[in-house]
Amino acid sequence: MKTKESLLLLLFILLKFFLQSILIDSGYDLQRDEFLHLDQANHLALGFTSIPPFTSWISFLIKLLGNTVFWVKFFPALFGTLTLVVVWFTIDELKGNLYAKILGASCILFSALLRLNTLFQPNSFDVLSWTVVFYFIIKYINTDKPKWMYWTAVFFALGFLNKYNIAFLVLGLIPGILMTKTRKLLLRKEVYGAILLAIVLISPNLFWQYSNDFPVFKHMEELANTQLVNVQRLSFLKNQLFFFTGSIFVILAALTGLSTSKDLGKFRFLFWSFLFTLIIYTYLKAKDYYAIGLYPIYIAIGSVYLINKLENNIGKVIKPILIALPLLVMILSYDIAFPNKTPEYIIQNQEEYKALGLLRWEDGKDHQIPQDYADMLGWCELAEKVDVAYNLIKEPDKTLVLCDNYGQAGAINYYSKNGIKAVSFDADYVNWYDLDTKYTNLIRVKYSRERDNELKETSPYFEYSALHDSVTNIYAREYGTSIFIFEDAKIDINRRIEEELEKIKNK
Repeated sequence: MKTKESLLLLLFILLKFFLQSILIDSGYDLQRDEFLHLDQANHLALGFTSIPPFTSWISFLIKLLGNTVFWVKFFPALFGTLTLVVVWFTIDELKGNLYAKILGASCILFSALLRLNTLFQPNSFDVLSWTVVFYFIIKYINTDKPKWMYWTAVFFALGFLNKYNIAFLVLGLIPGILMTKTRKLLLRKEVYGAILLAIVLISPNLFWQYSNDFPVFKHMEELANTQLVNVQRLSFLKNQLFFFTGSIFVILAALTGLSTSKDLGKFRFLFWSFLFTLIIYTYLKAKDYYAIGLYPIYIAIGSVYLINKLENNIGKVIKPILIALPLLVMILSYDIAFPNKTPEYIIQNQEEYKALGLLRWEDGKDHQIPQDYADMLGWCELAEKVDVAYNLIKEPDKTLVLCDNYGQAGAINYYSKNGIKAVSFDADYVNWYDLDTKYTNLIRVKYSRERDNELKETSPYFEYSALHDSVTNIYAREYGTSIFIFEDAKIDINRRIEEELEKIKNK
């Protein structure tokens, strides 16, 4: 790579990290899901109820580095940056010039990935793994070197161990290959060697799923019944336009080039793969962001095709406009597309957020602020108040902190100054109870909708009971969540917990 190109790529990398560092207002805590993922570092396993194990490995690394917010936010930013780098290398592989590389990098940098890469969730590495898999397939077709097919298998396996969503890449790819001349690749032994390698690499997690009665299917069923049921197919397709709004012409150029250009003829299967993947997602009523990983490789292809078509006098005018368009869209959306504004600001400008569908939550209804933002408030307050309650109890070391959901438990465990290990009957926490300790006290963290009868129902089992405090941040999704103290149990708490866990696992 030439020195000039290397410096430009470095500039994009630095700019990416800088932008990620300024996109979250200091008034927000970590997000609900981030706490669960961070807690998985304390319970390493071959799989989890909610996600595969890859994120827990990153969480463990974060823990070794000090478990600070800086490192929590560093890794999704890193994965987003690597996605940009892979797009740059893909353009280089397709013989794109510097203009094409700048266009592709701009389209990736100034896109929905800025929002996605603010959160420590599997989604950032999911997008990276999709992009890398496509990149290695292109390298394999260009060079006929078997090593690239094996590298495809390795990164597919990593993507699978991060988020099962990458299976949809394969579901879209297979019919695309079968419909084009690329199907001749299926006669090559390295293709089947790579498939075998991928199966071997993901087999520990598959074995874990089998040993635990495939919780992924139970998770998907719950997801379908509680969240995906509110997804409208037309909305899924419409929302695809918002992820790379400033890059739509580049993506369309990729599809045009893949379907008509002789130079891109050997990659024509990617045109059909794109269509089939979106059709499958639409049919299954998937969440709109599941498809984000599909686009970066098409931005790379489209950048090369478009810039090649604009090597003329008119192109001298159009090329700078195409490069500036993603930046312009980002500037126009900066105030509403990222958690860089306070809840008060959002409420004052609610119509702008509502018009873009940002106020719609998983329940299908509009709320005051975006769901992700509401899920980033009230957690530190909750943990501080649980710490106070914990210190009021006579024998805190015999106290079980029981929460209603994984967000509450994870946030307490992350922010607590007392080293509390809160648990819940939600998500992976059902497997993380320490029942070797004989509990005589209980701190109950109860969600606002279900708190009214808590004292009446639980007090008879303890000598002392009281409502201690609650979350007072009115913008938090956990607003009103209450903290109850129960001391000197009249019953065997451990036995009751064991019975409840048995019911949950049998169900």
